[in-house]
Amino acid sequence: MWIVAFCLVLPVGLCLASTPSHALSEIQRQDLPSPVTPPANDDTAAPDTTVPIPDPLGTKPSGNNQPADGKNKSEPDAPPGSGGVTSPRADPDAPPPAVVYDLDKLPEPVKRMHGQIIEACKSGDIEKLRSLIGSGDSMTQLSLGDIDGDPITFLKGLSGDGDGQEILAILEEVLSAGYVHVDTGTPQELYVWPYFFALPLDKLDPRQRVELFKLVTASDYDDMKQFGAYIFYRVGITPTGQWLFFVAGD
Repeated sequence: MWIVAFCLVLPVGLCLASTPSHALSEIQRQDLPSPVTPPANDDTAAPDTTVPIPDPLGTKPSGNNQPADGKNKSEPDAPPGSGGVTSPRADPDAPPPAVVYDLDKLPEPVKRMHGQIIEACKSGDIEKLRSLIGSGDSMTQLSLGDIDGDPITFLKGLSGDGDGQEILAILEEVLSAGYVHVDTGTPQELYVWPYFFALPLDKLDPRQRVELFKLVTASDYDDMKQFGAYIFYRVGITPTGQWLFFVAGD
């Protein structure tokens, strides 16, 4: 299990102190209702190296949304046109979708893209994602808001280590979970990892909660239940094999 700091998106902060149990995500959240931000001239404050994620409870984002170029990459709340297929699909009143683990059940283009992303993650070289992300109108969505500049530089900015290995670890772990097939037969048809994207969190069984805790901590889980959906990182791939998104947030 990987240990990652998780600041609740997009991004890709909600900040809670670390607990004895760790997961790919550790929310660090300032006390509610009023977040406390250290003064700008406070040299004693420890640097923030968290993976930036939007804060569903409305606390102030952490200071780690600054990429190397100094531009603010903090994610706005669901800007116009940014929701849609990337949004959590958990409907407590609808029958839960089938959770699938067998990659052989994927259409060949989806299976191929899934394998290529996993291979790139295992290499440890984030540059190997570049050709898979693409460019222009077909580029993989990496943020709920617009990003400026190079997508690989953007991903490195989300990664606590600065070189992208942390974000590669998250991406690999997400794609190692079960998946769901949503909106079958519509233009929005997708294969989405992890399956928590489409399941109400308060209805997960014990086995499924163990799988969730590979990605997030128990504190993350409690906060996301209050929010009403899984909002950590998820991946969407179209039936034709286009890597549509890798985002976190609401």
